[in-house]
Amino acid sequence: MAPRPPLPPSTRETAIAKIRAAEDTWNSRDPERCAKAYTADSR
Repeated sequence: MAPRPPLPPSTRETAIAKIRAAEDTWNSRDPERCAKAYTADSR
């Protein structure tokens, strides 16, 4: 059985970059920018 997306980042560096981007978005305190990370049914 082949792995299905979403797949984890391929390297430690890409994982760190993804986490930093999420932190930067959250720390921006821009509600419209942060809302893009959630779906309508998120809690």
